[in-house]
Amino acid sequence: MSQAYELARDTDPLLDKLADRFWPGPLTVIVRAGTKLPLRSTANTGNVALRVPDAAIPRAVVERFGLPITATSANLQGAQECTHAAAVRDQIGDRIPADYRRGPDGTRAADDDCRSLAGAGALGDLREGAIPTHEIVMVLQR
Repeated sequence: MSQAYELARDTDPLLDKLADRFWPGPLTVIVRAGTKLPLRSTANTGNVALRVPDAAIPRAVVERFGLPITATSANLQGAQECTHAAAVRDQIGDRIPADYRRGPDGTRAADDDCRSLAGAGALGDLREGAIPTHEIVMVLQR
């Protein structure tokens, strides 16, 4: 959570509510990027997506180095933003050897979509995914 505060600007108590309930886990929260992040690292949007995964390897890497893992979005330059694994496959096709979001049986993994909290105190773009929308709304209304 301390890394989230270092990367974000104008955090809202809603972030704490969501993090307390859904992190580690499949929730991604989009917030205004803090001044530590160069604008180019936000794809010139001024926003950053934060997540604490419920996966042992990335969490161990973050813990060991004391730094967050960063990544760009999974879309080709100039192409539409990918918001789920199928869109990534449509754009990138066989350029990637495997889709890590698919289980051994080919079914979609739980974190295929994201939800976001846009702006201070405002519930933004909420996408149905691993966490049902009504659960997120219930946490935010408490």
